[in-house]
Amino acid sequence: MSDLQISLLAIGALVIVCVLVYNNVQQRRLQRKLNESFGDPRADVLIDERPRVAGLAGGQGETDGRIEPLLDSAVAGGGASTGRVADAPEPPASIANIDETIDCVATLSSGTPLTASQVSEVLSGVAACGRAWRAAGYNAGSGRWEEINRAVTGQYSRLRLALQMANRGGPLSAVQLGAFNDGLNMLATRFAASIQLPDADKVLADAKALDDFCVEVDVAIGINVITTDAEGFSGARVRALVESEGFALEPDGVFHLEDANANTLLTISNQEAAPFLPEVVSGMTTKGITLLLDVPRVADADGALQRMFELGRSLSVTLKGRLVDDNRATLTASSMDKIRQQLRDVHAAMNARGVAPGSPRALRLFS
Repeated sequence: MSDLQISLLAIGALVIVCVLVYNNVQQRRLQRKLNESFGDPRADVLIDERPRVAGLAGGQGETDGRIEPLLDSAVAGGGASTGRVADAPEPPASIANIDETIDCVATLSSGTPLTASQVSEVLSGVAACGRAWRAAGYNAGSGRWEEINRAVTGQYSRLRLALQMANRGGPLSAVQLGAFNDGLNMLATRFAASIQLPDADKVLADAKALDDFCVEVDVAIGINVITTDAEGFSGARVRALVESEGFALEPDGVFHLEDANANTLLTISNQEAAPFLPEVVSGMTTKGITLLLDVPRVADADGALQRMFELGRSLSVTLKGRLVDDNRATLTASSMDKIRQQLRDVHAAMNARGVAPGSPRALRLFS
């Protein structure tokens, strides 16, 4: 290598060293200015492997390497907490007369209260099942459960929806229960709500057992006052007599005697096919009238039965008729005692099953 080449290499190396030194000096100056402007450098939480986090037990701790995004509750909720809505308290038994002994019950819950129109849609679906139903809603605003119907105006975060399992029309059917469960499932999906549905097999078995029990104790005790001649009883005369005893003629063509709670104790009807309609009763005649006690629906059935026997005797004397049972046999003291025992047996069976005669539960089942 010539002396010229060596000189050029030396000069080039010196230039490179000078550039490196100059860059290093400039970088240090810049770093010093940044520190003076913004303070000490902070760790980069997106690069550091295990950053420290304050606020854990004892005031500090470590994460697993992830930084979770947090949203201040005051910002998220406009000043209110955005945590999970507290569970609604269980409704009192009196609300909507929902009775899990005779009702199958579903519960629909929504984090955002359902509007009145949404609730009305739910209730319309329940009503379409073709059974007696009841509903209660938890009003988060008032903190209370309320009985609701399709004319609902409030907003509710939780609904209890009930279908009656049995009445005199028979037990709840699989088709009706299927419509209830499927309809609520669909609506819960639409409204982004959660739904708790009754177990279909258990409900249908319970409904059948309940209906069997009702059929067994569904007894009506009737006695009759029948004419002893061809003329029959005047409708006007019958009406005057029974209304003087406190009965009232209803649009169904039957005279009703009610208790203090407006529940029917006894009825008097035409033994013949034609009802005692208010507009025609005065011009009617009949061969007989029937006094009836609907045993499961009357709490004081002993008293009502005694009243029926006394009234039957009185009417038979006044109308110059004959007091007989359903087989047209003359009603005697012995036959009356047998009827009293039959009534007591029915009441004992009902009480043993938890269906007190004349109670709200009994009035619903035997309707």
